[in-house]
Amino acid sequence: MEKLTKNKWNLKEFVKENSPMVALVVLFILAVVLEGTTFLNLNNLINILLNNAIIGIISLGMMLIIITAGIDLSVGSMLAAIGLITIYVLNQTNSILLAFGAAIVSGAVLGALTGVLVAQFAIPAFIVTLGTMRIYRSLAQYALNGGGSTTMGSASDSFISIANTSILGIPVPVWIWILTVLVISLLTKKTAFGRHVYAVGSNERATFLAGINVKKILILVYAVAGVLIAIAAILEASRLGSMNSSSSGLNYEMDAIAATVIGGTAMMGGRGSVSGTVFGTLTLGIINNLMNLMGMPSFLVGTVKGLIIIVAVLMQKALDRKGD
Repeated sequence: MEKLTKNKWNLKEFVKENSPMVALVVLFILAVVLEGTTFLNLNNLINILLNNAIIGIISLGMMLIIITAGIDLSVGSMLAAIGLITIYVLNQTNSILLAFGAAIVSGAVLGALTGVLVAQFAIPAFIVTLGTMRIYRSLAQYALNGGGSTTMGSASDSFISIANTSILGIPVPVWIWILTVLVISLLTKKTAFGRHVYAVGSNERATFLAGINVKKILILVYAVAGVLIAIAAILEASRLGSMNSSSSGLNYEMDAIAATVIGGTAMMGGRGSVSGTVFGTLTLGIINNLMNLMGMPSFLVGTVKGLIIIVAVLMQKALDRKGD
């Protein structure tokens, strides 16, 4: 009897500690039951990975920000702006390397600027990124409106082929997502910077008193997130061959927040993992795919995602209360 009780307790602990993975497995089984071979088709599974690679990359940056008890509502608008910068530089110079460099530098600078406003001027991240979300989108629209269009395209076949090529049957964006997962995982687990990120989110005051430069950590976190957004922007521009100032990156912030929260990252900061964020991204991907296979109206996707965010936060609070 004692052994049975102990096993039951272990099972509860396992589910609690691995809830993002458990949720993904349960959803995967449900998708198989509902759609069977259609869902399990290899092309369909690869499409799920491909369609969520860009959000997956952005979500890793969002995870770092939320761990510090911050938020970034500007990721979609920033992606659109950086994507337009990438294509503009490419069209002007015909150099893919210069276009990539311009994108990465833009992402790092814009991210660091957000970090400075949050850390140095103590403006809440919600307010800062709400403002930058409007700024980046409106500037992108203004820049293109002068040419009488909302879309900027690339004529470079080499650039377009980057995100539309597969290696060993896996699309390049998925490989880049995997690479960023490995890099951010090493960053959070094996470096002092990673430990300081968690410390800032857990108790910013105590971290400051321990001699850690909290402002520097926050600025670096937003800069890293900006670089990840730049990578995502490059892939988006390459995959589509163009960027639209109005629709590119639209609502990506909602998807990134949802994936991060589903993955177990605490909105109050101090807790989160790369693996959980990956599971959260895949969970969202399967939900989108399953709704599409079942012929559900696309207008309901936003409703489902919104409900998922609320439920995930409620579950976090419930687990935290039980832990206490």
